[in-house]
Amino acid sequence: MRYLSAEEALQPIQNGDHIHWPCVSAVPEHLVKALVERVSYNTLKDIHISHFYTEGYSDYTLPEYQGLIHLDSFFVGANVRKATNEGRAGTIPCSLSEVPRMIESGAIRSDVVLLMVSEPDENGYVSLGTSCDYMREAMKAARYIVAQVNRYVPYTYGDTKINISEIDAFVHYDQPLNEAGSMPLSETDKMIGRHTAELIPDGATLQVGIGNIPSAVLAQLKDHKHLGIHSEMISDDVVDLYNTGAIDGSKKKTDPGKMVAMFLKGSSKLYNYVDHNKEVMINSVAYTNNPFNIAQNPNVIALNSAIEIDLTGQVCADSIGTKIFSGSGGQLDFMIGATYSEGGKPIIAMPSITGKGASKIVPTLTQGAGVVTPRTLTQWVVTEQGAVNLYAKPIHERARLLISIAHPSQQETLERQARELGIL
Repeated sequence: MRYLSAEEALQPIQNGDHIHWPCVSAVPEHLVKALVERVSYNTLKDIHISHFYTEGYSDYTLPEYQGLIHLDSFFVGANVRKATNEGRAGTIPCSLSEVPRMIESGAIRSDVVLLMVSEPDENGYVSLGTSCDYMREAMKAARYIVAQVNRYVPYTYGDTKINISEIDAFVHYDQPLNEAGSMPLSETDKMIGRHTAELIPDGATLQVGIGNIPSAVLAQLKDHKHLGIHSEMISDDVVDLYNTGAIDGSKKKTDPGKMVAMFLKGSSKLYNYVDHNKEVMINSVAYTNNPFNIAQNPNVIALNSAIEIDLTGQVCADSIGTKIFSGSGGQLDFMIGATYSEGGKPIIAMPSITGKGASKIVPTLTQGAGVVTPRTLTQWVVTEQGAVNLYAKPIHERARLLISIAHPSQQETLERQARELGIL
């Protein structure tokens, strides 16, 4: 290995190249900043960027780079949301499990991949650390691969190990990983957590995200036994639950005894826990989010949320009307997987009203809202008011069940609106 400066390592990038990098705490920020700097010096233009959810630095979406840098993300984070809704950046609607095939088929080009990796081990392997994403597929298609070697990156197992011979250029730059701390749980969060936990049997395989509701659910599972993890992500809360003895993965059919995820999002506690820990596997999204792989495990609990759900069960989770808020992510992947898992339960859990007092259970979705989970797949819906199962229910019965877990201040209005629409 010979280390180059970021400027030297990025010289082979050409005008028109399509560039990919991993998500969340695995973003090689030092390389990304150097890339944007090249554009600002007028030595590079017309580059195309794609990535999953990222946080923090996103100067490549600033107005001065419009026409020079083109972002088409697969999932919109807060750092690129304004640019996306103002037309300076784009988003590709998709389930995350589809992205590897988009790369492999050539539907989306991959010319250059920027990575952030651990220091090499004694056998000449580095690790992708906190996120595998679709980087394996992007690397296979790419002409040029650059890695930022960072001593803060944990050495993880799964699809993350890469021989240094597979990488064209190395840049050494240490930077502490972005961390996500836990927020205090509200009484509403705790009530949703309790209602959801009642649906989860011992031996279940969990898919959970990050946020107050997943935290509240996991906090209620400390007395459960033989839980497993096959998820898009792992957070600090999963480590806390593992330490209680509730998680051992012994009932999983695939990767028994292992916690499986595509990326990590948490604090140094999480990153230290996974470092050289063979009980944790960070795999490609092609594996973690494949509904067939998910469904192989019994009692899969897929826990997802929504921006709004209508009285027929259509779930919007990616937009507020026509304004893109996030993306489909892996919601549909795991809802399908849980549906076909023996004893599985796809769950949508959310507060019944927004912070502004608007009902999240609505007669019809807001005009322009995207349907992430169709009503044909929506089963369990949980709010702080309770849990209902829409499976095999006709629309009028679905409406009555959903109204029963709406906020009490909204129930009379929802019933009147349902009658006006002919649903009741």
